[in-house]
Amino acid sequence: MSNDKDQFNIADLGAALPAAAAALSAEDRAGLVNALKNKLQNLAGQHSDVLETLSPNVRKRVEFLREIQVQHDELEAKFFEERAALEAKYQKLYDPLYTKRYEIVNGVVEVEGVTNESPMDQEEDKATEEKGVPNFWLTAMKTNEVLAEEISERDEGALKYLKDIKWYRIDNPKGFKLEFYFDTNPYFKNSILTKTYHMIDDEEPILEKAIGTDIEWYPGKSLTQKVLKKKPRKGSKNAKPITKTENCESFFNFFNPPQVPEDEEDIDEDIAEELQNQMEQDYDIGSTIRDKIIPHAVSWFTGEAVQGDEFEDIEDDDEDGEEEEEDEEEDEDEEDDDEDEEEEEEEKSRKKTSTGPKKSGRSRAGEGQQGERPAECKQQ
Repeated sequence: MSNDKDQFNIADLGAALPAAAAALSAEDRAGLVNALKNKLQNLAGQHSDVLETLSPNVRKRVEFLREIQVQHDELEAKFFEERAALEAKYQKLYDPLYTKRYEIVNGVVEVEGVTNESPMDQEEDKATEEKGVPNFWLTAMKTNEVLAEEISERDEGALKYLKDIKWYRIDNPKGFKLEFYFDTNPYFKNSILTKTYHMIDDEEPILEKAIGTDIEWYPGKSLTQKVLKKKPRKGSKNAKPITKTENCESFFNFFNPPQVPEDEEDIDEDIAEELQNQMEQDYDIGSTIRDKIIPHAVSWFTGEAVQGDEFEDIEDDDEDGEEEEEDEEEDEDEEDDDEDEEEEEEEKSRKKTSTGPKKSGRSRAGEGQQGERPAECKQQ
């Protein structure tokens, strides 16, 4: 495509946007135009050498194909816009259900059919009276394989105070935010802990960075660190014990995510790879909470959701298993064919030695040796 043609497409791109894009704000509209411009410019820059090698007729066809691609990108932008609107619509429909779930789990309201115990029973069990559904979120999270690996025994005491988890989509920058609501507890002051994910591309899970809440631990209650005390040596002038703080594994490390240094050039390959793995694991935990735990918390609490996950794993394993079985069957068939050929050659050799024409003893000896070689190789 000629440069003039490229400039014409880019210049007229704003006017060529679909009517649905008019509903976007000026800032979003400008962003959409720039995104499409970048696509065209990148395409032109990367493939200019290829286009120059094409014949005039083929180049014209490619020019037409590129115009089709622009139309496709316009529709794709409209799709993303409508999908976001659809998600927002259903999120509003989910919210009343999540509110009801919160109220029942935390004993704010009672469901129909729950009978009050007799006054005598109430007095006896007053100390152990249970409101709502105790340990609802802790149980739901521990049932999930990804989250169970992150929750230590020490974490369970604090997670029993977890009342609710919510998530929101954020637009500037693109990403999503998780909110964890806690009842008053002896571990930390915060009533809400948050985790925010900033994405490079909202449509692709490419994480730019994550930001967590600074947890205000009460003295001696931190679950992410432990204090080690060492007695001073005998005869030491300092009689005070030596204290040392060490980091320890905890779900609450989730709120202190790995950070990418500002100067990435100072990172060597090993550290960069380790950092990438940590960020991927961190995103996996966040997306699991967003996509599985929050919308299907009841199913995770009862354990029903595990079966669905297991079926998915079984399907994947079956596909891998079928491929392995096919490979094994092919190998076995090849081995059987080789054995059949060896047996046939041995049988021919024996026949030639016992009943074959006696033209030359040297010839028969040669044939006999050839017939026996596979058997010798097999024994070896």
